[in-house]
Amino acid sequence: MEKILVSYFSATGSTKRLAENIADVLNADIFEIEPEVKYTKEDLKWPDKSNRSFMEMKDKNFRPLVSKKLTNSEEYDKVLLGFPIWYYTAPTIVNTFIEENDLTGKDVYVFATSGATPVDKSFKDLKKSYPNINFISGKRLNGTFNKNEIINWIK
Repeated sequence: MEKILVSYFSATGSTKRLAENIADVLNADIFEIEPEVKYTKEDLKWPDKSNRSFMEMKDKNFRPLVSKKLTNSEEYDKVLLGFPIWYYTAPTIVNTFIEENDLTGKDVYVFATSGATPVDKSFKDLKKSYPNINFISGKRLNGTFNKNEIINWIK
């Protein structure tokens, strides 16, 4: 039986609620990617170019510190990686998670929350940055949660 991990970053709670629902449906373990310094509303103001999130995203090599580490990534066959889309791609803290955990040999599914931005660019950016990881597909999931959609996607 495959072991599944739902790992996610959520700045406002939207992605967290979605990740919890997905983990419940798939009977998966869950891991929150938490920044060492939490993001405030001021840090996230769109499209203010002086806020923390913009400054982090502007520097492609920046890796925010996380408050805890996943210690058992080798146990999982599939990883669902969730995040809100920031400035048309994955927040840099997602790179921190990927670079701190060996996801080689695992099937990785990307899910994102966004009011309007599709997941395609985020998925392609991650796939290009980490060619040794088996990224399967990406999905933008917003609004209503559809249990069957998630099950069929991961099958």
